[in-house]
Amino acid sequence: MARFVGACPSCDSALVVRRLECPSCGVGVDGRFDAGPLARLNREQLSFVETFLRARGKIKDVEEELGISYPTVVARLNDVLIALGFEAGEDPRDGERRQRVLDELSAGRLSAAEAAEQLRSLGARDG
Repeated sequence: MARFVGACPSCDSALVVRRLECPSCGVGVDGRFDAGPLARLNREQLSFVETFLRARGKIKDVEEELGISYPTVVARLNDVLIALGFEAGEDPRDGERRQRVLDELSAGRLSAAEAAEQLRSLGARDG
């Protein structure tokens, strides 16, 4: 059986489900049905969600199964959240940027005021 496609392959608009049918007895119901939020995901996003669920949300296991880094897992998860209509968390690169600022401060290459300003500018992008 073919997989359900939630978006039009021509114009990318949401598709509408018109008929549901029981595979056991053949009873069908016609109408306009909401396919649900997961229908908004493209194939790559849906595959990621399946991997994420199989790993029971353990990012380390997702990293290993897909052969990708932690920031890439978080970025893909954020893409899925946005596609589902939720707000995504911070850009995973922001955590790395914060750590660089703190490392620079610790090494004495930045003053406390400079570090605070850089951290504030990262926070302004988050909200």
